[in-house]
Amino acid sequence: MLDPVRAITVVLLFLGPADPPSRAASAAYWRSDRRPLAKSDDPRRELAEFLRARRTRLRPQDVGLEPGPMRRVAGLRREELALLAGMSSDYYQRMEQGRDVRPSEQALDALARALDFSAEEPGGPGCVRRRRGRAGFEPEEVPDTTLRLLRGLASPALVVGRFLDVLAWDPLGGALLGEFTRRPQRERNLPALFLHPEAGRACPKRAATVAELIGMLRTQVAADPRHPRAVELVGELAVHSDEFAALWALHDVEEQTRGQMRLNHPHVGELNLDWDAYPIPGNRGPALLVCTAAEGSLDAERLQLLAGLLGAR
Repeated sequence: MLDPVRAITVVLLFLGPADPPSRAASAAYWRSDRRPLAKSDDPRRELAEFLRARRTRLRPQDVGLEPGPMRRVAGLRREELALLAGMSSDYYQRMEQGRDVRPSEQALDALARALDFSAEEPGGPGCVRRRRGRAGFEPEEVPDTTLRLLRGLASPALVVGRFLDVLAWDPLGGALLGEFTRRPQRERNLPALFLHPEAGRACPKRAATVAELIGMLRTQVAADPRHPRAVELVGELAVHSDEFAALWALHDVEEQTRGQMRLNHPHVGELNLDWDAYPIPGNRGPALLVCTAAEGSLDAERLQLLAGLLGAR
């Protein structure tokens, strides 16, 4: 049975995709195997067999998915593996059926990463690698100095983690988030918030906001695709939201330094705010996201009204 790098190399050499195999993939293959590749009579069939075998050996919980009581297949479903690799279910199915497709190097690399999220066999080297990865994962923390800064800000502000988890907020930021702040910590994620069916009433441009947030999330996941929180979050969102699955497969990325937020607040009405993200010094994860309104604007007046309502409580 081929390992992920060997399978990728076979396909790149014999199916002729648009781009040649990367030096990293070739070097990894020679380091791990040391034997020359034997040309397959049918590399598409070889890849298809490899994909089916590895997919059925992955457990849903290994990649952050809930197994569920009504599961009828062993391992992952085709559409679940396709989502983890960021491609359409139809395209992945054609690959697994051995049909005439010419996947790019990026698509094959994404599949290899998705397949390598879990162990090969119980107790095998893949299992050790996964356990080490999870043991080394530390929850993101907000420095005390940043918490003090939040208490002194006059604008809505949030501390947002690498994968858009909301870690902390100031009073005005909490007033914008509402009931969201009362959720358990692992559920306080911005894409999850706006993907909720009821978010449309509070966010007039919900669809555009969701697309922007998922693009931002993809940028972060691409930088560290094996991070336990990334695997868990993408798996959960893909299972529970068809909208997320469709947008995730587009591979869109978004800048994470500034943007716009539009929402309907139950006490002050519509707010159109600009936000800027500021990295927290000495911390590669969380960033401070501050919302502002143009001076003298109706939005600025409404923010002042909201601050007054908070002070009256």
